[in-house]
Amino acid sequence: MRVGFIGMGRMGQAMARRLIDAGHDVGIYNRTREKTNPLADAGATIVATVEAAARYGEAVYTMLADDAAVDDVAFQPGGLLQSIPEGAIHICAGTHGIAVIRKLKAAHAARDQVLVAAPMLGRPELVSSGQAGIVASGQLQALERCKPLFDAIGRRTFAAGADPEAATAIKITNNFVLGCAIEAMGEGMSLVRKYGVETGVLYDVMTDGLFNCSAYKLYGKIIVDESYATVGQMATLGLKDADLALYAAGLAGVPLPSGNVWRDRLVGAVAHGDGGKDWAVMALEQARASGLA
Repeated sequence: MRVGFIGMGRMGQAMARRLIDAGHDVGIYNRTREKTNPLADAGATIVATVEAAARYGEAVYTMLADDAAVDDVAFQPGGLLQSIPEGAIHICAGTHGIAVIRKLKAAHAARDQVLVAAPMLGRPELVSSGQAGIVASGQLQALERCKPLFDAIGRRTFAAGADPEAATAIKITNNFVLGCAIEAMGEGMSLVRKYGVETGVLYDVMTDGLFNCSAYKLYGKIIVDESYATVGQMATLGLKDADLALYAAGLAGVPLPSGNVWRDRLVGAVAHGDGGKDWAVMALEQARASGLA
């Protein structure tokens, strides 16, 4: 399948490489051209403009960092809205807010284009190994057309219905629950440290019992080892996710008291200069608040 791909950050590179390795014809664009070089060597076609990526195939992926980036790519002169052919599909794979997805949905529909929201569930290394999940929603026919792409990238695609907002809400909520879990682990690690307990002991107790799952194992180990410089999700992007969750909750009239605590820890971490570290650095911020760092 011929497909365009816009956005060569760590996630975008991992996704595009899986498409290439599965035999798809991928035309890639990135504002910083140097980031496309590894994929050119792997067999991708480098295109020079957003317009060229949008017209490369029957679908075009965007994997962009935030709402401002996808809004710019879509609505700039010569951007996606002006360039995608009628009936073609914009697969929006980043973590974005309800408001921008609503805006994109309406704008694409007005031009007889199709929006599919298909955010990824997993860190870049999980995407590279083919073990990440995808949650997808949009027109049923469009989802069927995209199935070979989803199958190439992820281990499972979770069908969320006909409205792109549905997959968006699930992704935001998934990140909310994960972020709160990491924040709670940070609190727990600080609590046991106050009683002279090594954090590794609590980690073993948790992950050998009720919390024996990948999220607690992965992020608990980062907290125990204090390996915050090994970044899967930056704290600044975690803060973006917290803002998206609280905004979505406000629209729907749903209180998220845990979300405010989660966000405050991220704000503190960024204020202390840790915005570029893994978002598990929330545990360090908790340690500071506890007089331990």
